[in-house]
Amino acid sequence: MDQLLAEKQMLVNEKDSLSSASENEKRIALNYINARLHLLNNRIAGAKVVNPNEQPQNEIRFGASVTLKTKGSGNIQTFRIVGVDEADISKGKISFISPLAKTLINKKTGDIVILKRVKEDTVFEIMEIAYEV
Repeated sequence: MDQLLAEKQMLVNEKDSLSSASENEKRIALNYINARLHLLNNRIAGAKVVNPNEQPQNEIRFGASVTLKTKGSGNIQTFRIVGVDEADISKGKISFISPLAKTLINKKTGDIVILKRVKEDTVFEIMEIAYEV
């Protein structure tokens, strides 16, 4: 939520300091900023803060860090299920609306899950579930 509010403040500051060569450029920039602010305000209005301590510790839910073992290769990876704005696969953070996260939600340690893919399905075993505060 703090990240969303900081982004909103940045846009407001950008709007307040607009100075363009022409009125037309200023109008276009202002319309663009107002559109971004509108979308951001909608995201803020729908945002919900989730306390990891209130999540069922033995089930995968929003905020969980999940360690998976890929069947076949034995590759082990850890992902954290986060909001759309926080998702960054290079940091192991996947959006709760991603296909993998949707497959994992409500599963438990030891469960086998299958991620349906175009060419070949990927089978995972859930090794560990953790919630960070």
